Amino acid sequence: MSRERSGERSRERFRARFAVFAECLLVGVWIGVAALPLVTLPAALAAGAGHLRRWTGDHETGLRSFAADLRGALRGGGWAVGTGYLTALAVVGADLALVRALPVPGGRAAGSLAVLGALWLTVSLLRAATAWRPGRRWRDLLGPAARRALRDPAGSLLVVCGLVVIAASAWFSTPLALPALGVLVAATLATERRAAVVVGDHPAGTLPTAADPVVADRSAGALPTLTSGGPVVADRSAGALPTLTSGAPVVGDRPPGALPTPTSADPVVGNCSAGAERVGTTDGAPCRA
Repeated sequence: MSRERSGERSRERFRARFAVFAECLLVGVWIGVAALPLVTLPAALAAGAGHLRRWTGDHETGLRSFAADLRGALRGGGWAVGTGYLTALAVVGADLALVRALPVPGGRAAGSLAVLGALWLTVSLLRAATAWRPGRRWRDLLGPAARRALRDPAGSLLVVCGLVVIAASAWFSTPLALPALGVLVAATLATERRAAVVVGDHPAGTLPTAADPVVADRSAGALPTLTSGGPVVADRSAGALPTLTSGAPVVGDRPPGALPTPTSADPVVGNCSAGAERVGTTDGAPCRA
């Protein structure tokens, strides 16, 4: 019985994964058709990413939603982004042709830099397209996407591998490049999710949200927040500030395990040993175990 259940679960996982792959191929065809004018390529990539995001999240989606996202991405500056991207690729192509026609000192290095620049521009465009949402402007997405492409080299390499898949598919058979576009968008979505901040893992200087009131092991400078559920109890590193449910700050270095016991006249609790509380309402009152 257990073997039958395990086999059934394995078949269900395989069907689910194959369904995701098939949807990637389908949306790749949609992207290819929508990007035929070339200047609509960024908007088509953004619409395809939105479709895959909704589909994997079990939200209702389809060709009509894809078309709506395509129109929204074009209205948000997609035309200008597509024109600028094609212009940049044309400049790179002209530079490579010039280097081949006129062999000059340093020409190969200049050509290599031009190819690397084109790859960086393409990865930045893909990451910006997957970060696009209805109502957002492209000019607000391109800068952060370009910085993520440089700061996350492993993720950018994953996107470049998706570009290699498209090139290999086109070399084998040109029509195969269309469904491969969906694989490229899926790889970029995975890269963006991989680079996203994990809930509960806040870098120095960042604030957790109301949905994450308890954050353990914060780096220096991270500030805990407080909800109606009680104070934050966690291992805080240097610079982390505890807060109190009554709104009064806790001032003083307590050893591990010591809990503040403030009153209306004594919001400040000094050094008491673990499990001890202060007797009285003055700062100099003794501690009692």
